[in-house]
Amino acid sequence: MTTSGPEEAPRPAEDPVRRTSFSTHDADRGITAMSELYTGLGMRAPTDGSFELQMAAASIGPLLAHRFRLCTSESSGTGDVSGTYSVVHVLTGHLTVSSGKERLATPLPFLLPQGLYGGRWDGLLELSTVVLDARAVEETARDLLGARGFGLRFTGSTPVSPQMTRYWLAQVRHFHRDLLPNAEALSTPLVRAEAFRSLATALLHCFPNTFLAQPVPSGTTAALPAQVRRAVAFVDEHLHEDVGLVQIAAAARMSPRGLQAAFRRELGRTPVGYLREARLDAARRDLLRADPAAGETVAAVAARWGFAHPGRFATVYRTRFGEPPGTTLHR
Repeated sequence: MTTSGPEEAPRPAEDPVRRTSFSTHDADRGITAMSELYTGLGMRAPTDGSFELQMAAASIGPLLAHRFRLCTSESSGTGDVSGTYSVVHVLTGHLTVSSGKERLATPLPFLLPQGLYGGRWDGLLELSTVVLDARAVEETARDLLGARGFGLRFTGSTPVSPQMTRYWLAQVRHFHRDLLPNAEALSTPLVRAEAFRSLATALLHCFPNTFLAQPVPSGTTAALPAQVRRAVAFVDEHLHEDVGLVQIAAAARMSPRGLQAAFRRELGRTPVGYLREARLDAARRDLLRADPAAGETVAAVAARWGFAHPGRFATVYRTRFGEPPGTTLHR
């Protein structure tokens, strides 16, 4: 029987992600490690000594993602995730979460209740959890609505539809498979900011909450082309910066939803779509100027302009320019 303590996973020095892996057969050490991920965790060590835990976690600012596999005869505990929105997906085993009179047992991804909750499981349990800072998510919702006084409240625990379940799982999969392994891309502030923004936006659209109940602002169809021109000029001047729909809309002096309607009408695309195309154009200019003999790579150029996954970058690049980015680099 061996026990290994928390170890920082090997990574380049510039990697801004805090990565932790942990495995143990020691119940006290394991419960202590889990308590760092699940605030307020209350769990007893099994009296028969049966305990096995494997855990991996990664955090980037207001975003934490972790997975663990737990096998123990002690099958109950409590927790408190106040101040965060924590979405759990049971990968193996069966978990029942209760809070007051509410009981939840589902194979779907689900939001842990705010405040104190209890959980019961059957021996082996494997979970994947995404934790987002609640204030940062609410700020994202306020920015998207253009309503500084908006109060976010979730009204349900599971996704609003099967389609949105698939969308949430796809966003989480993209984060784990495409972003986390790519330290070079995550060293770019644009990519880190977009990682949180993508998951926060997915959370707002996938799970029942007061954001979804907000009406589209009236009068958005009467936007003037001048407002779209201001937005385009802002995008062109701030390609290197961490800007998104909210900042573009503020520059255009419109609500985010109003600007999206204006862009679709005037340009046939969304503001974020225009931003992505502008960054693709900038990446192409860099590739044409780059010297591959000096060690410059497609991945480095892609990350510089906020494209974290080289494969996806290559696909959208080829669609837009009719050739792979590697061909452009080696001209």
